[in-house]
Amino acid sequence: MSHVRRNLGDVRLRLAIGSVVCFLCCGVCFADFLADLAKPHEGRSMRATSTAKIGLDGKPDPNGQPDPNSNRDNSNVAPGQRKILLDAKGPGVITHIWITFLGPEPQNWAKKGSANHQEMLLRMYWDGREKPAVEAPVGDFFANAFGQRSEVISLPVIVEDADSYNCFWHMPFRESARIEIVNQSEKPISLLYYNIDWIKKASLSKDTPYFYAQYRQEYPVEKGKDYLILATQGKGHYVGTVLSVRTRSPAWFGEGDEKIYIDGEEKASIWGTGTEDYFLSAWGLKKTSTPYFGVPYFDQWGIVGSHTSAYRWHINDPLVFNKGIKMTIEHFGWMSPDENPQYRSHSWNEREDDYSSVAFWYQTGEPTFTARTPHARERTLPSLDHLTIAARNFTDEKHHGKGEAVAQDLDLYPNGHLFYKPPQQENAWIEIPFEIEKKEPLRLLLVMTHAGDYGKYQAFLNGVKLGGVMDLYSPEVSTREHHLLDFWPAPGKYTLRLECVGKNASSGSYYLGLESVRLRERRPRVRDYHHDAGKDWRTNPVLYE
Repeated sequence: MSHVRRNLGDVRLRLAIGSVVCFLCCGVCFADFLADLAKPHEGRSMRATSTAKIGLDGKPDPNGQPDPNSNRDNSNVAPGQRKILLDAKGPGVITHIWITFLGPEPQNWAKKGSANHQEMLLRMYWDGREKPAVEAPVGDFFANAFGQRSEVISLPVIVEDADSYNCFWHMPFRESARIEIVNQSEKPISLLYYNIDWIKKASLSKDTPYFYAQYRQEYPVEKGKDYLILATQGKGHYVGTVLSVRTRSPAWFGEGDEKIYIDGEEKASIWGTGTEDYFLSAWGLKKTSTPYFGVPYFDQWGIVGSHTSAYRWHINDPLVFNKGIKMTIEHFGWMSPDENPQYRSHSWNEREDDYSSVAFWYQTGEPTFTARTPHARERTLPSLDHLTIAARNFTDEKHHGKGEAVAQDLDLYPNGHLFYKPPQQENAWIEIPFEIEKKEPLRLLLVMTHAGDYGKYQAFLNGVKLGGVMDLYSPEVSTREHHLLDFWPAPGKYTLRLECVGKNASSGSYYLGLESVRLRERRPRVRDYHHDAGKDWRTNPVLYE
C-alpha cells in the first residue's frame, strides 16, 4: 500500500478517539474477561517483589520478611551484573510483570546517568532449561525500541507515562521459573523496582504450551532475503510482533509484505499487502497506541535516519501452526532516483535499512529457533554520520551577528547546543565552517532545537540558498533534524550560514538553538550508480524525499 502524507491535526485528540473506538469494538472480548472473573479459579496467588526485606537479625535479607521501617524497595545493578527478579518452583503461571527504573539522563539519584532499557537484557527460563525462553532487551520486549521511552497502551503490554513497564502475557511453567535482567551497559541500572505476580498451581495439563519471546536484528537487512522474525518447528501459536526500523535511505520504507509459512510449506500461504497493513494501519504509519496494535515511536517522515517502531498483538487472531512457522517480512519501499539503477523513483525497490524485532509465541516443548540476542554494544545502531560539527564550538563573535551566542547545556543533547539570542531580526545570523576532504555522496543536515521563543531561519551553503524557511517555534522545547541537501561536494572549505528571516506569530523572540551540522553517509549504491556525481549542486541544489 502506498504511503500518503496527511495533516495529523490534534494528535492527542485523535489518539484518544481511536482508543475509545477500538475498546468499544472489542467489547465482546472484554465481556469474556469479566465473565471469567465469575468462575472458580484454582491455585494460590504469589508475588516476587523488590520490597525491602530483613532477616531475624534485622539485617537485609532477600529471603526475609518485608521491613516495615524501610522504604528502600529498590536495587542498583552494576555494569556487567545481573539481577534475579523471580526464582520460583512450579507448577505455576506468571500473570503480570511490573518493572520501573531511572531513565538514562543524569539526575540527583544518578549524577552520571544510568543504563537505558535497550542495554538491559531480559531473560526468562522455564523448568531449568539452559536456553532462555525469553531473551530480548527490556525496552524492545515492552515495545519501547531504540533506547527511547515511549508510552504504550495495549492489552498485553502497558508502559504508562513511558516509565512503568507492565506485561500481562500468561507464562506457564511446570517445574521452575527464573526471570533475570542483565546489565550490559557501562552505567548502572538505577533504582530498579519490580513486582511479578504468579499463581501457584497443583498441576498443569500436558498440552499447556510455554511462552516464548526472542529478539533479532539485521543492521542493515540482508540483500536478496526477506527479514526473518521467527522460524521454529513444533506445535503452537504466534501471538505478537514488535518491529523497529531505522532508515538508511530517503522516502518510505514500508511497502514490504509479511510472508508467513505454516507447517513447513515452501511458499507462504499467508501473504500481506504492506508493512503498515500488517500493523493494522493504512497509508503509512504514525504514532498511535491501541489494544491490539500501535506505533509507540515515530520521529520524522522520509529522512535518512528516521526511526519507526510498531507492535502487533495477535490476541483474537493467533497464527496457529502444528509443525512449525516461519514469520518473515519484505524490506521493499520507495527509493530516491540516485539509489535506483534506472534513476527512477517508484514504490518497489529493495531497501537496505536497519531492522530489529521481537517475536512472541506459545509452543509446546522447546522451539528450534536458533537466534540469540547480541550484546548491547552490537544492539546500538551504528552512526550514519560521516562528519559531525558541534555548533557549541562556534560562539565567537566572528561566527554570529548581533546578539549573544553561548554554549548551553540541554537535556536533549549529551553535549548541549549553541544558543544564539539576537535582539531583533536585522543582522541576526550564525555561521559554522567545516572542511571536506574527499568527494563522495553525502547528505547535509542540521540538528536544531525548537522552542517557544525561537525564530525563522534560512540556510545557505557557501552563499547558495538551501530549501525553504525553517520555523523553529514550538510550544515545548524539542529537537528536530532539518535535512537540506544531497550532493557530491568537492574537497575544500565550506560555510553553513543561517539567517533570521522573522518569527512565528506565536513566538516570543528570534532565538536559535543548533546542536550540530552533519554530513550523513548515503548508501554505497549511490556511489556505485554515480548518477549525480558530475552535477553541480550550486546551480541546482537537490534534497531527495
